[in-house]
Amino acid sequence: MAAMPEGIITMQDMEVIFSVTDSLGIHRESVSVELTKEDPGAIAKSSRGKIEITVPESGTVEEFSLLIRHDLEAMGYTEVDVEDDDED
Repeated sequence: MAAMPEGIITMQDMEVIFSVTDSLGIHRESVSVELTKEDPGAIAKSSRGKIEITVPESGTVEEFSLLIRHDLEAMGYTEVDVEDDDED
């Protein structure tokens, strides 16, 4: 299997992003992540309420995840108990 080009996000990148958005109670269908990395990166909320994320090409997604958390908390999202969201 060929390696992914540097400027394309990976499943591991998505796992890091979803670990942040999941912990803030944001449904994955409400998150849009650009498939290509682009500096300086961006986190925004569209007029329809969708979270739009562009991962920067420089730095690591783990470093950027701290900014994602900070910006989403500044938008009013707060930590939730993810286990309580499971449907039985």
